[in-house]
Amino acid sequence: MAIKSTADKVATIQQGYTLQGPTIELGAAIVDGEVHKDAPVRLPLSMMNRHGLVAGATGTGKTVTLHMMAEQLSTAGVPVFLADIKGDLSGLATAATGSEKLITRTAGIGQPWSGKTFPVEFLALGGDGTGIPVRATITSFGPVLLSRVMELNETQESSLQLVFHFADKNQLELIDLKDLRAVIQFLTSAEGKDELEELGGLSKSTAGVILRELITLEAQGMEKFFGEPEFDTAELLRTAPDGRGVITCLELPTLQTKPMLFSTFLMWLLADLFEDLPEAGDLDKPKLVFFLDEAHLLFNGASKAFLAAITTTVRLIRSKGVGIFFVTQTPKDVPADVLGQLANRVQHALRAYTPEDAKALKATVSTFPVSDYDLAETLTSAGIGEAVVTVMNENGAPTPVALTRLRAPESVMGPSADALIASTVAGSALLAKYGTAVDNVSAYEKISGKASPDTGPAAPAPAGAASTDVDAEARRIEEEILGRPSSRPAAAPEPREPRESHRQSQRSPAADGGRAGDLSGVLGGALGGGLKSMARSLGTQLGRELLRGVFGTAPKRRR
Repeated sequence: MAIKSTADKVATIQQGYTLQGPTIELGAAIVDGEVHKDAPVRLPLSMMNRHGLVAGATGTGKTVTLHMMAEQLSTAGVPVFLADIKGDLSGLATAATGSEKLITRTAGIGQPWSGKTFPVEFLALGGDGTGIPVRATITSFGPVLLSRVMELNETQESSLQLVFHFADKNQLELIDLKDLRAVIQFLTSAEGKDELEELGGLSKSTAGVILRELITLEAQGMEKFFGEPEFDTAELLRTAPDGRGVITCLELPTLQTKPMLFSTFLMWLLADLFEDLPEAGDLDKPKLVFFLDEAHLLFNGASKAFLAAITTTVRLIRSKGVGIFFVTQTPKDVPADVLGQLANRVQHALRAYTPEDAKALKATVSTFPVSDYDLAETLTSAGIGEAVVTVMNENGAPTPVALTRLRAPESVMGPSADALIASTVAGSALLAKYGTAVDNVSAYEKISGKASPDTGPAAPAPAGAASTDVDAEARRIEEEILGRPSSRPAAAPEPREPRESHRQSQRSPAADGGRAGDLSGVLGGALGGGLKSMARSLGTQLGRELLRGVFGTAPKRRR
């Protein structure tokens, strides 16, 4: 085989990355040790929902790559979700200042650089950090994801699914951890032994194991991640008034102590989007690009059911206009069934210091198309801010492999000032919706007979132009993106109706009245109604909520 000249190699890259539609500019190709700014490497915007992988050893620039891609997606009007593990991504809210070194680097790859800020929303799991609190109800989180957080085995996971079935069937709302604990305690009590026997596959000993794991979660302070008001994932689809996509940064300051919770919550967000969004087909640009950092945490020790659910979500959410980019150290961290769905690859340098590293390097090289590079050498010698790239072109074919010097972000590559983050959160329209936790009547109160007045929803947003704009944007998301009629009034903003209002119509007199009702009064005739009662309920809103999704998640109650 004839050895290609440098000019021929450059021409191959130029031809392979000549694209017609809008693109994300990744950088300039490096061929035979030289940067060629006349050979730009780019990714078609229309192919961003074909998913991708950003991989590389620690310290090779993966986070900066996410940062740079998020900026361009926002500019193109595409909302972005980022998990901010190290706090560096908050710099998106602050314009960068150009240094001589930076200007020289960007000029060398043909990047017209200027410092910019971007529209950023800061979130925090359960308020564990500075951002808007993100909470989920236990019932919408579902048994599969919750089993992952509690690290249950497959038998225990199946048993937990039966507990959820019992709660769904008997209108026992699982809002927070104490609700689920109350249901399991009832089933393992003398009073609930008949119901436990009816569930068949749930033994008292297994229920006891689940209960102990649940109490452990509470002891670790994780109860604040579950509750109401529940975060509506449609908030991730917003655009700023100037048309740029909002970049949502989920702050994770305590990741090291709760890695399983972090990764599982990210999958809950994806699963909820998957259940909510209508089919969209091929779009000119995605509705949302979701960067899932530390992806290996999702898969380590995962059950077969959990892995199958992830694979299904990744395969099918593409048609709903959502792109997922997994971020991890090597492709080996991602199961083959998932890796096969990732069409766009940005591979930073790998290290080969140990035999295990060498195996990972060999496996990584084998996943790339045949190229003009010696990839084993290239991947171990690439510098910080350089990566081997191959993506899907507009015709659905892989582009040529190109070692690329990547573009520099235009906002600060590091954290924004604490005062700026705090002021951004304080000025967010989401703070009024989600800022204050509420504790409405649910399974715990019904079973214990301690029903107390609902604390109600978080305070409504103040009236005014800003509130009206938020409501208009919410209507746009519901009608244009989610494809469902919006109940939001066009003329004036309306306070968010608490989901509890739906439950009040179903609450038994024992739960709502002054006297503490016993359990049979709370459950009503649901236990005795059997399948006939269940069939009737399927025609109601409650019945629709029993139809759980691919992760066992339940759809949220809508306004």
